[in-house]
Amino acid sequence: MEKMSDKGSWAIGGTTLIGIGIGFIFLRTSALFFVASVLVGVGAGLVIASLISRDKE
Repeated sequence: MEKMSDKGSWAIGGTTLIGIGIGFIFLRTSALFFVASVLVGVGAGLVIASLISRDKE
């Protein structure tokens, strides 16, 4: 198993923070919107990280 690159870690962390930030906007509307935006942020970060690691091969 390969060690994840620093760029991949930054992508996952950055999109998670974006998801949390957007989730705080929707928190007054519904807690489920908060959870959904965090999950979308993590998912987007994982997709970006896999694309970054695939380009190296």
